[in-house]
Amino acid sequence: MAAALTNQLHALVNNMFATGLLDDQFQQLQMLQDSSAPDFVSEVVTLFCDDGERIIGELARQLDKPNVDFDRVDSFAHQLKGSSASVGAQQVKNTCIQFREFCQQRSRDGCLKTLDLVRTEFYDLRNKFQVMLQVLPNVLKIHLTLSIEFH
Repeated sequence: MAAALTNQLHALVNNMFATGLLDDQFQQLQMLQDSSAPDFVSEVVTLFCDDGERIIGELARQLDKPNVDFDRVDSFAHQLKGSSASVGAQQVKNTCIQFREFCQQRSRDGCLKTLDLVRTEFYDLRNKFQVMLQVLPNVLKIHLTLSIEFH
């Protein structure tokens, strides 16, 4: 059971790296998790998912207005880029860079197309993170139990 869950978790994370969803920053994040902060990765990923969803909703609302405030849209795209970079969400981060270029060009069409792309990438990543967050506590409990039994 322990090996199967651990293998499932490793396969999922490796797939996220292989497909370009994640970059090395996620590994840095994982290294910050230890016994003093066992839920660190889960907490950071959950915050990213919650913030990302809120920001994408705000981007959609801003772009739906008759007179788009591109500076405000750019500010939200910049926030999403920053939070994406902090968790290693490479594809989302890179799409946010494109998004900001369209903001600077004042291109509503470009922003709308890029919003669709960033939304797709974000929700794909969020879904994989949710699977990871469901498996991770079980893996941690099993490893904790095994380490207690063998000490």
